[in-house]
Amino acid sequence: MPPGEDTGVTPEEPVTAGSPGADGPGAVVEAPRTADEEVAELVGKLAQPGDIDGAERRRLLGRLTQALVRGGKKAGESGAGRGRWLADVFMAVAPRIPIRDAATLSEHHHGLTGELLADDLVRTAAKATMAVGAIGGAVAAAEFAAPPLLLSAPAQLVAETLVVAAIEVKLIAELHEVYGDVVPGSGTQRAIAFSVAWSKQRGVDPLAPGTVSLAIGAAAKTALRNRLMRTLGRHLTTLGPFLTGAVAGGALNRAATRRLGAAVRADLRKRRELPGPRNPG
Repeated sequence: MPPGEDTGVTPEEPVTAGSPGADGPGAVVEAPRTADEEVAELVGKLAQPGDIDGAERRRLLGRLTQALVRGGKKAGESGAGRGRWLADVFMAVAPRIPIRDAATLSEHHHGLTGELLADDLVRTAAKATMAVGAIGGAVAAAEFAAPPLLLSAPAQLVAETLVVAAIEVKLIAELHEVYGDVVPGSGTQRAIAFSVAWSKQRGVDPLAPGTVSLAIGAAAKTALRNRLMRTLGRHLTTLGPFLTGAVAGGALNRAATRRLGAAVRADLRKRRELPGPRNPG
């Protein structure tokens, strides 16, 4: 992990049955991961825009889809688009999204700072969400030609939605770092604040009641659920023949991420101006 990076996650400790390093009764036995932990791990990997090539992204997205299906089959029981379940899954994922501080961001983006660094963050996030939409659309296009396989499409769309939401929440959090508007609190508290900001498609409002909280309120959870459902609805465009879904899914994701980046930066500029030229687009 790069210096200064705060994932908001406490490292998991193995369950020790005896002395470390021994076999048999004295071996260290790791606790089995829950479905939520597996989903969170996979989404966390997919939310790191610059570190994954296309083949690896497809593989991880496939594993995420399978993990969602195994997670009690809630998607099948209540419909993949049931917002309450989707919001619960995302809130289990959000504290595990890796967030870099300003110094680490600059190091990872070739020494850029200020507005130029913010430009690059938005560009990289938009490229990542476009790739997720295009990969999902291509898979859905193949499934369109084989109707029996469409049974897996709803879970695939949920997987895409979770990944895109995670990339965009990460973008919001890291833009706050770049603009020096650091949100206080624990990893979970900050995750809630950035998730609520994502649901509103704005920057974090430091004056809003309960901005830093240990629990997400009913109104905020409803807003998050609605935003996730709108994102899921956008991914329904991937269910088309040939590669129309891939093109539509990628383009819509990219445009939405760029709009989000512009809105968040406009909010942050009200509190602090950064050096460097502004990108009008």
